[in-house]
Amino acid sequence: MIRVLHTADIHLDSPLKSLALRDPELRERVQTASRSALTRIIDIALAEDVAALLIAGDLFDSAERSARTAAFLTLQLERLRAGGVRVFYIKGNHDAENPLTGEVTLPENVHVFDGRGGKVQLSEGVWVHGVSFASRHAPDSLLPKFPAPVEGAVNIAMLHTSLAGAQGHDPYAPCALSDLTAAGFDYWALGHVHRRQVHSEAPWVVMPGTPQGRDIGEPGPKTATLVTIGEGVRVEEVHTSALEFLPLQVDVTRTESDDALRDLLRQSLQDIARALVSDNAIIRLTLTGDSARRWQILRDHDIWTDTVAQMARETGRLWLDKLVLDLAGHAAPGQSATDELAAIMETIRGEPGFSAGRRADIEAVLQEFTPKRRAELLPDETAMEQLAQRLAASGAERLLARMKGASS
Repeated sequence: MIRVLHTADIHLDSPLKSLALRDPELRERVQTASRSALTRIIDIALAEDVAALLIAGDLFDSAERSARTAAFLTLQLERLRAGGVRVFYIKGNHDAENPLTGEVTLPENVHVFDGRGGKVQLSEGVWVHGVSFASRHAPDSLLPKFPAPVEGAVNIAMLHTSLAGAQGHDPYAPCALSDLTAAGFDYWALGHVHRRQVHSEAPWVVMPGTPQGRDIGEPGPKTATLVTIGEGVRVEEVHTSALEFLPLQVDVTRTESDDALRDLLRQSLQDIARALVSDNAIIRLTLTGDSARRWQILRDHDIWTDTVAQMARETGRLWLDKLVLDLAGHAAPGQSATDELAAIMETIRGEPGFSAGRRADIEAVLQEFTPKRRAELLPDETAMEQLAQRLAASGAERLLARMKGASS
């Protein structure tokens, strides 16, 4: 029986993205989160006495040169060499453009598959196959480059691919799941898509996901995959993330005072901190429910944001990314002056002149960004109009909140 550890998409030195990073204490803790994830992967590999670590692409994040990154990576891989652990690595789309992958002399226990493909014997009866990206883009399937499985052996195949396509990911080395399951390999060690998914168990086709989430779009604890090869192939998750992103909701319907709301929030955050899998978490907290105090809470959004941020820090494990208010309000009989104002503002927001003014304001702000960043933020006219509408609705709500909150 032997074990191998499968990971991918480490994106070494990739920065985390969160409003919470404005806090200098948090920024200091997590600026090297991807390095912490790699260190944990090495720790797990040694503790579990694995025969090999499989890195299925995107070990690096960008083309920027960094001697510190090279030194860190080399020392971590040296730990595996000292422990008798081999490393098999295929280059993904990010690696193919990174100078470090071509210039750093990696320890002798590391085998880097090239773009032509190949196979290496791991132990008696176990072979590892792999194909690297030869360049940043791989619009065609890489399956034809794989050598045939070795008969009578357990065959592991490493591939960086988007499969038939994944939301939020460009198509890379596309192929159908049926093509993989029919290829004769026992375990497909995939990479590229950051969300973990087991696509098949006979044979195993596993996308391990990123070992360290980078923003709220990659929520929850992250893992690598421990593969045990004996009578058959067994797979289990092992946790790797030092910090996780968590979207959370708290129903405030039954809170009738500020004291009750603070008590509820404090207890909720303490419960979350106790149940946390990773060492720390950055949370995006949404308050929901039907509250008679909706307008006062909206009016005091900034105060509640600071309150929740401080409560989160008090747990020693949580940090606030954003406080979102998604509250319904009790309908009041009759129509007040602020209700009439709300109706007027709704009418104004639909006027062509007002819409044009909103767009002009947004375009003026966009001039402060580079053309590339402008295209990323607002790629088309639909995105521009949606942003304009959201900003107008948010502004109207904040104004009404100040008025209604003051009169309640």
